[in-house]
Amino acid sequence: MNHRFLPLLMGLAAVVGGAASIVGQAPAVRAWTTATQTERLTDTWTPPLGPDGHPELQGVWLNNSATPLERPKALEGRQFLTDEEVAELRKRADRLFKNTNADFAGGDAVFLAALADIDRFKSATATGTTFEMIEREFDNRTSLIVDPPDGRIPPLTAEAQQKKTATDAKRQRPSDAKRQHPPEGPEDLNHVERCLTYGVPRLSGTNTGAGPLGYYEIVQTPSWIVLFLEAVHEARIIKLDGRPHRSPSIRQWEGDSVGRWEGNTLVVDTSNFSAKNNFMGSSDHLHLIERFTRSAPDRIDYEITVDDPTTWTKRWTALIRLKKSAERVFEYACHEGNYEVVRDMLAAARAKEMNR
Repeated sequence: MNHRFLPLLMGLAAVVGGAASIVGQAPAVRAWTTATQTERLTDTWTPPLGPDGHPELQGVWLNNSATPLERPKALEGRQFLTDEEVAELRKRADRLFKNTNADFAGGDAVFLAALADIDRFKSATATGTTFEMIEREFDNRTSLIVDPPDGRIPPLTAEAQQKKTATDAKRQRPSDAKRQHPPEGPEDLNHVERCLTYGVPRLSGTNTGAGPLGYYEIVQTPSWIVLFLEAVHEARIIKLDGRPHRSPSIRQWEGDSVGRWEGNTLVVDTSNFSAKNNFMGSSDHLHLIERFTRSAPDRIDYEITVDDPTTWTKRWTALIRLKKSAERVFEYACHEGNYEVVRDMLAAARAKEMNR
């Protein structure tokens, strides 16, 4: 949070190679944090209440989990790791990313690099280094996805697969399907690349999920909740005063959010998404049910159920653990129409046009 950096917009890294075994390793010296102590508090802890009698959610919260969005193939069939395996992964992450000058690793890349036990992390798309990363928290989970039980996003529908194939084809050279075609204009760039929006919900295995772009600020009143996302300074305004959703004819990139309290859990129902939202390839049929539960002094359990019958064959649910932060939220440096970024991303097509 101390660094404000636009280059990390493109630092969406992937790790390739087989994963080395982590079973039976001895615990390492604790350098990267774990959620174990926090978990022990959840059984007996009672959340503080606000003036309206509901749990206090207000404050700055961070998604710094190292747990990958989907369960890696190497951990297929395993919902949890042992404490010894978590310690070993943390040890490997320290070796790769702590006080080194390796490439920036965002999203799932930290966990996957530690799991593969590689010698050095490299990313062809990273424009930053480890000095721009934040500390990531390891726990025993092998995926953020808790339903389906396999920890994987359900298959795409036939309609969504055709849409994905068409989108991918636009970015590939006609003569070589393995090489990307350089974008020729702003319309060939996605919303993240153009600094328009990082999408709702903020759930991904890339840099726009967990990591330095994972800061939230919650402002809470009896009638409204504002969920302010530092990255691209987006504010979600959630109604708590009992009014219904807007007319289905009114569509927004962030949808229309209506909240209610169920015991100590804030439940947010979001619909009316614009087709331009395109969360993970979703359509305007996207429907979200989000649950915010203050489960410990320093933690909110943020459960997200994603339903779009035109995109996935069934609904799926992920659980993010938001950690209390003493940091402040500042203005983010990426803004719509950022001339220098768009110019650089279109430079290859301009050079081609000049026969360079």
